[in-house]
Amino acid sequence: MQKYAPKETIRLPKLKLAVIGHIEWVTFLKVDQLPLAGEISHAKNCFEEAAGGAAVAAVQMARLINEPVDLITSLGKDTYGEKCYERLTKLGLNLKVAWREKPTRKGISLISKDGERAITVIGERLQPIASDDLPWNEMKNYDGIFITATDKEGIRLASKAKFVAATPRAGKTTLRDSKVKINALIGSGLDPDEKINFEELFPKPDLYIATEGKAGGTIYPEKYKYKPVKPSSYEIDSYGCGDCFAGAVTTALSAKLDLDQAINMGAYCGAECSTHYGPY
Repeated sequence: MQKYAPKETIRLPKLKLAVIGHIEWVTFLKVDQLPLAGEISHAKNCFEEAAGGAAVAAVQMARLINEPVDLITSLGKDTYGEKCYERLTKLGLNLKVAWREKPTRKGISLISKDGERAITVIGERLQPIASDDLPWNEMKNYDGIFITATDKEGIRLASKAKFVAATPRAGKTTLRDSKVKINALIGSGLDPDEKINFEELFPKPDLYIATEGKAGGTIYPEKYKYKPVKPSSYEIDSYGCGDCFAGAVTTALSAKLDLDQAINMGAYCGAECSTHYGPY
């Protein structure tokens, strides 16, 4: 039994879940301020971690169901790829990897004193695709899948799962060209790379959840505003909050909880992610 919000507990059924998407090896730096043109900022703390949208969402999902979650991904055949594999396995994931003769993508996340972050990614985003030797023929066995990166054929194969959610970062063109009506599209309503016009989506998902950070977010097509959950302690680092939200909402809706319960669970997990340094 897990605690998702003050004075509320929800028992989840046994679920088989997966995330399809990307991983990055990220260097996290605490700085006195985010960089300004011509100025030098000083790092006060530094550590490295396997992260990226798919990894963060999958770890959150595994913690909620207290069971391993399958992470279907792609990594480079290099030291960073090996580090990502080892670290995420220790965090409770079953990695299904398409190994590439390319470098694993890296990133740098700068975190200011007020918990805001600025991220720079280095290199190509490696993603699993339908032609990879991955368990695409097992998609129908999953209760829920969250997608951060694949090709249009990968989305079509994943659509055989009982519940499918995705982030706009999977690519607006890729989502459109797949011609798959997904159950939920979950992404930032503030980030220009994720912000979309629901009316322009085709086929339209059953739900589009646009998160707005501390302001909560909006659920389409009803344009219903939901409120945020206050974190239990001081906000330290906003890295991964959106992916924790998406992973938790996907888990809840895969378990057939109602939408209010799913949003509350997601908002709580996203808020709690902000109370510690790094994504986990």
